[in-house]
Amino acid sequence: MQNIHKKIVKRLSIGWVLLSLIVGGVVAYLEIKKVDKLVLGLAVNESRLLTDELDRSSASHIDILKSRVNEFLKGHFIVIEIYDENRKQILREINPRGVAVEKKLELYFHPLPMEDATHYDNSLIDGELLLQLLLPLHDKSGELIGYLGGIYHVDTETLRNIEIDIIGTLLLVVAVILITTVMLYPIIISLNKGLLKLSFELIRGNIDLMDVLGSAIAKRDSDTNSHNYRVTIYAIRFAEKLGLTSAQIRNLIAGAFLHDVGKIGIRDSILLKSASLTEEEFFVMRTHVLLGSDIISRSKWLEGAKDVVEFHHEKFDGSGYMKGLQGNAIPLNARIFAIVDVFDALTSKRPYKQPFDFNKTMEILKQGSGGHFDPELFPVFQGMAYSLHQEIARAPDSVLEAMLGSLIEKHFFEFSPMNRFRGAT
Repeated sequence: MQNIHKKIVKRLSIGWVLLSLIVGGVVAYLEIKKVDKLVLGLAVNESRLLTDELDRSSASHIDILKSRVNEFLKGHFIVIEIYDENRKQILREINPRGVAVEKKLELYFHPLPMEDATHYDNSLIDGELLLQLLLPLHDKSGELIGYLGGIYHVDTETLRNIEIDIIGTLLLVVAVILITTVMLYPIIISLNKGLLKLSFELIRGNIDLMDVLGSAIAKRDSDTNSHNYRVTIYAIRFAEKLGLTSAQIRNLIAGAFLHDVGKIGIRDSILLKSASLTEEEFFVMRTHVLLGSDIISRSKWLEGAKDVVEFHHEKFDGSGYMKGLQGNAIPLNARIFAIVDVFDALTSKRPYKQPFDFNKTMEILKQGSGGHFDPELFPVFQGMAYSLHQEIARAPDSVLEAMLGSLIEKHFFEFSPMNRFRGAT
């Protein structure tokens, strides 16, 4: 369960960061647009003071206009250009500060269209916010009398206030998203618990069905559940020793439970025959691996069991059945299961034989290493076989159920609390 919490926290954190970047970007864009309007408003208000100076009836209007423009250049404007209604420039002035940056401005600003509408563009240059604008100028009757073009400089204090406002708004947005994300955490955890519970119940139900089907086959084969329990425990312990992942082991468990499921399609006269099988009967018996593969193919959940069900009678040297696979072409889970299946068969009592002792069993298995069994896997099993045999071979079904239940909890329900495994589980 702890891993689930970590995953949820990680994903919520990623979501918070991404959402903050997206929403923050949108908010920043809108705030900058507000700044544009604010700065444009300041520039427009100042420029309107020049309208009265464009009174063409006054012979001295150029001198008066130049004087007013020079006053403007002591404020926020760096460059001012005045055009008449025919778009002819009649005045251009630049303040001393503007001379130093005029070359840079050419890289950022471009001519604006002279229309009876306000146009503007802005850039942040060397930490200073500069606004290029072109304003139509109208007399009191609303008639177009000229244009004012210029570069408006936003003073440091105003720019700092603007930055503070934008940063404050962005921090507020990020904080709101963070609070919302934190509030979502317990809701997601609650929903996740419900989904996990349902998932565990479905998995447990599938395991119960595997056990029921495996038990039915075992009983039809004049056996008990003990073989399925033992061989599955052997296989899990062996796989753990080899370092297989829980996902691989889950497939191995399903295959171990259902390895002989195809025997349900073998007629009793062959399956229960006490005497040796004829060559024809043995061919029919061998088809149980194909029947088993076909049966489990109907279930997506049992797909991983196929490696054991279809290939557990293959031999490392290629002499097995039904496909005669050789070496590593045989799936790993099938190679693991082949060893433990024969080990349990030799050490167990059957209607047609008494159990072999441990030493005799290992001698037979060793002779099969490289032929029947994978020669790299067998030494690993050999090193752990005695302790497994002592612990499991003579254990009653109740103890085997408990052992198997614990192992299944470990590999199927890693997020769930340990619950007693019921019914073969």
